[in-house]
This record gives sequence, structure tokens and C-alpha cells, in this order.
Amino acid sequence: MSDRIFGAVGLCLALFYGWATLQIQESFLSDAVGPKTFPLVIAVILGLASLVILLRPDPDPVWPSLSRLAEILAAVVVMILYAEFLPVVGFLIATAFASAYLTWRLGTGPLQSIVVGIATSIGIYVIFKLVLGLSLASGPFGF
Repeated sequence: MSDRIFGAVGLCLALFYGWATLQIQESFLSDAVGPKTFPLVIAVILGLASLVILLRPDPDPVWPSLSRLAEILAAVVVMILYAEFLPVVGFLIATAFASAYLTWRLGTGPLQSIVVGIATSIGIYVIFKLVLGLSLASGPFGF
């Protein structure tokens, strides 16, 4: 029964996400794809996955332990904080902190997590900002 509830919640979330995406106002300066395409693709994938879970639930689901659920909640909190701090501190700093924490929680050592966080942040910045020319959140230092 818990899989069906999870699937129904996911389907409701997909429908809300799709509706919210359709509320995005398009500028006459947008590219050919537009700002709605990627979020709509995510909404469709989430909706289809939720339908599969809803219609074909696992007969014997195994839910994570309380400590594992706390880890998942902590990861969600980190992603919410990432979204909140992104416009304040900029892409590079926010991404470095978020990815360092998440890799640390996935089992790497603290020093390795910091290196991976910084490398991930710089790598994504180079690809999206410098190579593709997309705009990313700039912090107080201009990057």
C-alpha cells in the first residue's frame, strides 16, 4: 500500500510541476527551445515513473531505516539551502558546498569531498558558463 501512496504523491507532484511550468511567461528574446521544455520533460518523466509505481507496486516493499530517512531529509535540506543561497553567494561557492556535503555523505573522506566539491563546481561552471555561454548566478565576487 505504501508504494501506491508514494506513486500517488509523485503523480500529484508531477501534475503540479507541469502546471507551474505552463505558468512561465516566455520572453520574445528566448531561444528556440524556450524556458518550458526542460521542466515539462522532467514533469512527464516524474509522472510516468509515478504511474508505474502506482499501478505496479512492489509486493513486499522495504523502506529505509530511520537513520537512512534522516540522511535523505538532510540531503533535501541541503538542496533547499542550495537554492536559497545560490543568488546570494553565487554558483561556484554554493555548488562547491552542496556537492562537497553530498559526496561526503555518500562515503568519501572529508578532504576528498572538498576537492570533489570544488572540482565539480568549477567543471560545471566551465561547461555551462564559458563553453555554452549560459548565465549562472553571480555572487558577491562576480562569479
